[in-house]
Amino acid sequence: MILSAAGRVVVEVPVEPDAAEARDWLLRELADPQYDAAKPTWFDRLSGAIVDWFTSLSFSGVGGPPLLGFVLVLVLVVAGIVVAFLVFGLPRLRRRSAAAGTLFGEADVRSAEQLRAAAEARAAEGDYSAAIAEMFRAIARGLAERTIVTTTPGTTAHDFAARAGSVFAELSDALGSAATAFDEVRYLGRTGTLAGYTTVAELERALHSRSPAALPDPESVPA
Repeated sequence: MILSAAGRVVVEVPVEPDAAEARDWLLRELADPQYDAAKPTWFDRLSGAIVDWFTSLSFSGVGGPPLLGFVLVLVLVVAGIVVAFLVFGLPRLRRRSAAAGTLFGEADVRSAEQLRAAAEARAAEGDYSAAIAEMFRAIARGLAERTIVTTTPGTTAHDFAARAGSVFAELSDALGSAATAFDEVRYLGRTGTLAGYTTVAELERALHSRSPAALPDPESVPA
């Protein structure tokens, strides 16, 4: 309202701007700093996009929010991994652990390569008794490392030879003779010979370079 010179009250008619003037007014209004502060940040936009993606997921046959279905699928995947580990992983772990440890009544964690080197060193010193024993251990440890025939704390030399002979039939007699030579120098106090050591060493090399036609599960080989 405005007051005229005659003292009468005159009602002001609202001004209706044209399109250009209205656009200018809007731009000036939006230029106010309070509007700029209210704009979403890049973090707000990213968070919103992630939430939108999760809420857009749908799982047929699963009631409840989509996130619940996602959690259920994740639980099923983890359960499947655990079952696969129990079914397939533990036998492999048992095989690896069986490749080291007690060997023919003695605690021995040496590898087949280390046992072979020890046997060759004893033979070079002329101690063929120790060389035969070490080389036979190298044979057993080598087959265990290859998961062909494993040994347990109660396995004897002849037990091992019989099991290995069932896999390498063409070498079964040589394995039996090597087991006898091992028992003689290890338990019966016999003195080993160069010929005896050479025979066991040749057997070790033959087994090291040979694979069975069909590699069996070492736990399925009869004791």
